[in-house]
Amino acid sequence: MTKIQIGSTLQYDVQQTTTFLFKIAAGWTSRQSVHDEQLNFDPVVPVEDSQVGVEGNRLHRVVVQPCQLSINYQATVEVTPEIERPTEIGESPVAQMPPDVLTYLNPSRYCESDLLGRFAFEEFGNLDRGFSRVQSICDWVFEHLDYTPGSTNATTTAADVLLQRTGVCRDFAHLAISLCRGIGIPARYVSGYAVDLQPPDYHGFMEAFLDGQWYLFDPTRLASTMGLIRVGVGRDAADVAFSTFTGSAKLINKEVWADFQQSQPHGDQMSAVSTA
Repeated sequence: MTKIQIGSTLQYDVQQTTTFLFKIAAGWTSRQSVHDEQLNFDPVVPVEDSQVGVEGNRLHRVVVQPCQLSINYQATVEVTPEIERPTEIGESPVAQMPPDVLTYLNPSRYCESDLLGRFAFEEFGNLDRGFSRVQSICDWVFEHLDYTPGSTNATTTAADVLLQRTGVCRDFAHLAISLCRGIGIPARYVSGYAVDLQPPDYHGFMEAFLDGQWYLFDPTRLASTMGLIRVGVGRDAADVAFSTFTGSAKLINKEVWADFQQSQPHGDQMSAVSTA
């Protein structure tokens, strides 16, 4: 078991009555549990805590009057990952996939696997099936994209990124997800925290469904899969944005951190890791 301390602080200038939807709290799975959790708002406001979507992503909704709003979240997360040898992991036949997995074969707002399918098959269609094929896709994305903060925006899609060959973590994940879906491997976007991430921020990575379960991948190589904490999962980043709001507000400060508290993980970068 690994313990990771996570946290974030957000500050907004709220200019009129605004409804916020926050997805910054760590999620619960059979292999990830959350302890000593605190979520504080200043000024104090009523907070609605709920789970949304098929995956049950945690959501906190607040209605805020004009003010300087501060949000502080922190928790200790215990992770008991399943670690496998990549060479022993194959691909799941579509006929045997659980129904809730099938949606992650389809194109989505930021992951246009229908447009990129031919390219995906030409590049990766003849590779050995299994974990190694997904890793090859992630390696290709890492080797052909430049990580450049500020190079993309909220409308940038996987197809855009393939053309411009630059982006940030969400763009790396979107392109890798699209290429996986393009060759018939279910893949989904994961938002969360990452130990030792530089620059510190919320992180976007991905999971692929192989041999009956979801395995973690980070195409940016900015974090070890052993140091990833999930917040939410979805078809792409639109499903798990850390904050959305209706009203008028401006984000003026953001701080994010994640640190190993104890029990440094024993796996390595080449391990197949599942925390779903």
